Amino acid sequence: GEEKKVPVTIITGFLGAGKTTLLNQILTQDHGKRIAVINNEFADEIGIENAMVVEGPDGSVYEECYQLKNGCICCSVKDDLVNTLERIMERRDKFDYVLVETTGLADPGPVASLFWLDEGLCSVLTLDGIVTVVDAEHMEQHLDEKKEAGVVNECAQQLAFADRVLLNKVDLVTQERLVHLEQRIHEINAVAKIRRTHRSAVDIDFILGIGAFDADRAQALEE
Repeated sequence: GEEKKVPVTIITGFLGAGKTTLLNQILTQDHGKRIAVINNEFADEIGIENAMVVEGPDGSVYEECYQLKNGCICCSVKDDLVNTLERIMERRDKFDYVLVETTGLADPGPVASLFWLDEGLCSVLTLDGIVTVVDAEHMEQHLDEKKEAGVVNECAQQLAFADRVLLNKVDLVTQERLVHLEQRIHEINAVAKIRRTHRSAVDIDFILGIGAFDADRAQALEE
């Protein structure tokens, strides 16, 4: 039978919102899931000095790809995301999920569309969902930033694309404020599920296996 496609979750959010903390937990906690984490910016920040380098099927070493103690793999994007994904798919026996972390202000749209526009990728990978991490203390400031005409508000866009929102750093704001922030998120995106988090601590099943993307949803995003 055909091999099952590997589900991909995209993690997006502003710098400082807590994405790195979230990924650190995924890469270090004992959750029993084998996840390949693809990131752009912070291999140095994760304790990978004691991790094993991943070898290719022919014994060649994958630069910037490390196997961690809990069974996850961490890879840095060297040149381009598609190449990185194609390379790790040669070792698809090593993982069951892929998480792609987008840098800083990245609009998740173009990254998401890769998974149904690139034939090579969409034959082996399937987009499972988009998770946006927002910082409870600064989210409104980002949302209310005055933009020039025609310039998209990145924070609003990241929320609009999200299937799951982690409202992080909840210890820094009041209860009333959290309720208000959740209302604002729902004004932008009525269907995303929101989870309040402290130090990005969340049950991993909340962000994996979302199953949000079917053909209709993909169509809508492209338009």
